[in-house]
Amino acid sequence: MTNATLTARRTAALHTPTDLGADATRDIAAALTGLLADMFALYLKTKNFHWHLSGPHFRDYHLMLDEQGDQIFATTDAIAERARKVGGTTLRSIGHIQRLQRLLDNDADFVTASDMLAELGSDNKQLTGYLRAAHAVCEEYGDVASTSLIEVWIDEAERRTWFLYEATRSNH
Repeated sequence: MTNATLTARRTAALHTPTDLGADATRDIAAALTGLLADMFALYLKTKNFHWHLSGPHFRDYHLMLDEQGDQIFATTDAIAERARKVGGTTLRSIGHIQRLQRLLDNDADFVTASDMLAELGSDNKQLTGYLRAAHAVCEEYGDVASTSLIEVWIDEAERRTWFLYEATRSNH
């Protein structure tokens, strides 16, 4: 192989062959990358609250948030790889996440356990809406692989929302 060939390979744009077309690649990769930014934001917030919990239900909430954080993190590689499989690119840095995330961070020094759970419940519900919107984009272009994955993630987000809601309900 010549130096020119090696240089050309090293500087070539990422290209993954797909039958979806340029518009589909652009739109699906953008929808998935936005989801990925939100998943990372939700993962870090979930872990933040997991690490800073206190109160009488510490053990139960601590374990629940650890489980939920693991589930959220498990989606990240699949989302990024789907964006690449359809011919797009995805997140490159924490700054990129910050520019794209729609879910808000919480940097407060202290948050009560009930407020933590309520905020995460709201975030997961909001994420469900983002997942449905991404599903619609993928469905529009016939990307059944992405839509089927997103359907599972919708179910998982709805389950997290439900558990968080039930954990914050009063006994009245």
